[in-house]
Amino acid sequence: MAKKFNITGTCTPEKHYMVNLNNKLVQIKKLIDDEKYFTINRGRQYGKTTTLTALEKALIDDYLVISISFEEFDEASFSNAKVFCQEFLIAVDESLEILENPPIWYDDSIENFRQLSRHITKMCGEQKVILMIDEVDKVIIISS
Repeated sequence: MAKKFNITGTCTPEKHYMVNLNNKLVQIKKLIDDEKYFTINRGRQYGKTTTLTALEKALIDDYLVISISFEEFDEASFSNAKVFCQEFLIAVDESLEILENPPIWYDDSIENFRQLSRHITKMCGEQKVILMIDEVDKVIIISS
């Protein structure tokens, strides 16, 4: 299959012409290994989602990677803490469906951020967990 230019959605090296991300992924992985928080913030069509997808593949052997997107959340998802917590846990479960025996994160008793924080801590245990959230700017659009 001949490679094509892709101007919408995630690019894959096998299908699309794209910049080599290997050096960037090594730098990002070092941040993660050093337990640093970071954001990837650029305009539309700069490869943010493509970078996150490639990063997930690069981290999968060393970390439990939870990759969600706020793009799938609607206005009601941000209406109050309980609704957000439930939507967040559903998104986490959906992200982990690719695993052979995925842990079930959903808990309908979670009603606020303090409970969500405790639940996340309990679920992570001693595992090295990476949470990647794409389309965070969706929250700003919905709340304005």
